Amino acid sequence: MTGAGELQVVEFGLGSEVFAVPVAMVREILDYAPPAYVPNGPAHFVGLTDVRGQGVPTVDFRKRIGLPQAEPTLATRILILDVPLADRVLTLGVVIDRVLSVSSYDTATIEAAPDIGVRWNSQYITGVVRRESGFVVIVDAARIFTTEDAVMAGGQDRLVNA
Repeated sequence: MTGAGELQVVEFGLGSEVFAVPVAMVREILDYAPPAYVPNGPAHFVGLTDVRGQGVPTVDFRKRIGLPQAEPTLATRILILDVPLADRVLTLGVVIDRVLSVSSYDTATIEAAPDIGVRWNSQYITGVVRRESGFVVIVDAARIFTTEDAVMAGGQDRLVNA
């Protein structure tokens, strides 16, 4: 990546894997409470989370990226993200296994998504950071929740507030 600087992220775990999103997108981190069910959403859409009177569409990040579903634990959290899209900011709840830390990465240490020789959804990855304990995958939240996912979640939000 070009230019000197730092990227501040919230690191979180799904199973043994470590992911991160930029701190600038994280509005808050909530203890897990089961979202209110809304019928006919995509498989990873789990319902609406009440955030001070606003129904926030909530997704299971494990399901969204193809990991098996896991039962919530005392460490399970919901990240409330403000995801910038071309025409609006999408507020979204994301169920994760646990929050690990807030970290800063030197942008020079962020590597591009790996080329594995076949087509895959690497557009969901901003980059990876190599650490002694393994890799941290920096998620591109704007891409992973756009197209029909953003439309569906945004539509559900409007239904609740109508």
